[in-house]
Amino acid sequence: MRQIVLIALVGFAAQLVDGALGMGYGATSSSFLLVAGLTPVMASATVHLAEVGTNVASGVSHWRLGNVDWRLVGRIGVPGAVGAILGATVLAQLSTEAARPLMAMILGGLGMYIMLRYIFRPPRVAHARRSPHRKRFLVPLGLVGGFVDASGGGGWGPISTTTLLSAGKTAPRTVIGSVDTSEFLVSAAASIAFLVNLGVMGIQWELVLALLIGGVIAAPIAAWLVSRIPARIMGIAVGGLIIMTNLRTLLQAGGVSGESLTLGFAAFVVVWFGLVIAMALREARVRREEKRAVEAAEAEWSI
Repeated sequence: MRQIVLIALVGFAAQLVDGALGMGYGATSSSFLLVAGLTPVMASATVHLAEVGTNVASGVSHWRLGNVDWRLVGRIGVPGAVGAILGATVLAQLSTEAARPLMAMILGGLGMYIMLRYIFRPPRVAHARRSPHRKRFLVPLGLVGGFVDASGGGGWGPISTTTLLSAGKTAPRTVIGSVDTSEFLVSAAASIAFLVNLGVMGIQWELVLALLIGGVIAAPIAAWLVSRIPARIMGIAVGGLIIMTNLRTLLQAGGVSGESLTLGFAAFVVVWFGLVIAMALREARVRREEKRAVEAAEAEWSI
């Protein structure tokens, strides 16, 4: 029972992250599931099975709000599904000893990417409601995103969403809505591949359900959270959290142990906290300056 509650809390936390940033559900969920003791292949399978349900709800919501470019969904989602099948098959064939450092490396890399991106290059803002990108760009992007997502337990959003936002050619709401909708194809394909390789009896369905319930409960809170905490601070905080949950495995795989392991872990936590605090202070200063500028402009007009 304790494990079920823990997994529900993992789903809750992951949905808060995903709702605030438009990415990170898989990477956050898989990181915590590994800490909870699941094997890499079981962690990824559990996450993708739960995501099938959350992707349906998310896709319908985005469609009703007009955030979906169906051509973009097809052009990135279909190759993403192919990549997910390949990634899930590769992960299922690896031994636990080989898979654990591999997944920690992928998740740690995704965490670093998210953190550095929100420090140095926040997403651009565009207004086009239909993506101008062609298949020669979207097909390789979908293949890589799907493969990393299934083999690493997450990565579809960090790779696909951030790449499309970086291009600055499509409105953020269309990018997020279309990528979220296309993720259903990726999650469904990965889930089928895991079921084929592991068998239905190999899945702990109570964990899938707990993860799904936790995410559903967190959804409305995430909507509130995104309006209260700047995305830049959330990105740095979440990226660091993903790195931290995988750092011990990475250091141990590199031959670091004992006191050196503890010092390395502590050093990262200090630097990460420092970055979050520094960025929070910066954002607060910027908001104060913007508020003073607005007040000054209003005072000038009233004279």
